Amino acid sequence: MTTQTSQQARPPMPFQISEAAPLPEPTAPRTPLHLTPEQVRFYDEHGYLVLRNFADAGQVASLRAASEGWMEGGQRAGPTGAGGDYNFARRATGEVLFRVNYVHSKTPEGRNASLEFLGSPQVLSVAESLCGRNFVPTYESLVFKQEGDGEQIPWHQDAVHPRRWRIFNLGLYLDASTIGAGALRVVPGSQRQILDVCTIREQFGWDAPEVMQIEMQPGDALLHDVMVLHGSEATSGNALRRTLYLEFRAAEQIAAEGPWDADWTLRRLRLVPLALDARQQAHPEAASFDWRPDEALRPERLSDTREELKVAHSVHTPGMWCSAGDAVQFTGHGEKEQES
Repeated sequence: MTTQTSQQARPPMPFQISEAAPLPEPTAPRTPLHLTPEQVRFYDEHGYLVLRNFADAGQVASLRAASEGWMEGGQRAGPTGAGGDYNFARRATGEVLFRVNYVHSKTPEGRNASLEFLGSPQVLSVAESLCGRNFVPTYESLVFKQEGDGEQIPWHQDAVHPRRWRIFNLGLYLDASTIGAGALRVVPGSQRQILDVCTIREQFGWDAPEVMQIEMQPGDALLHDVMVLHGSEATSGNALRRTLYLEFRAAEQIAAEGPWDADWTLRRLRLVPLALDARQQAHPEAASFDWRPDEALRPERLSDTREELKVAHSVHTPGMWCSAGDAVQFTGHGEKEQES
């Protein structure tokens, strides 16, 4: 992990960091795969946590192979057929695919690499460590920069919320992400406030106070708070860089703050037993995660597995980006809301 800061005196960031966020206290880990209280405290203070060698070489290879099919599906659909499944960005050369959503539903019949990964004990232990036993897998997507597409990802906050519960993304890197080649920039501690992203961009560019560039290798995972300020500058001659993102929230948070209802939450929770089954079938000799949600949250299985694998989002929690010189709200995870 590399820190990059300017040696010149700079004004403070245009926001104030709260002394404490009203988040649940970390608890003792019940397995070696759960986060330690020290790791949870680091995450709460800084808004991110790096987990090196989180996935083994076999998992990374399976996900890379699966990602090729997901990306090919998006290219076939094109911008006109993308719907909510694929996101394209406008470049000088035309529309470029950069995101595949609902990846569990994009795999043909047979082994489902992303669902296996979701069902792995290391993933679900992290989810329980940060969100409690009633964790809900709320998003799953592949975000990538295609070879030669070195466009920036502007400063942003994925989703803003009252911060009474933790909401986080687990990003598993399938390719190297290094300084000078699009490594993610993160501003530690910035997750505690809704930010004026335009002012930050105009005042500091990419050199915001305390900014860190986080280098990642294939198999490394980055946990980041959905409100931590992050982005990456433009690069030239960029190699393919893929990251599989899984977002988790507590069922209690969704019930209290939305934006989804109880039925949607139960439908999303059906992914957990499906993922546990997929993991067990692929690794019958390995120990499974001991899932312990409240009994009221144990969903009934549906007969149509394909329906269970895609639980779409009709709404999103708004995030903060900057567009045309003005701070505007975007939906979380890079999907822009219609501007008034």
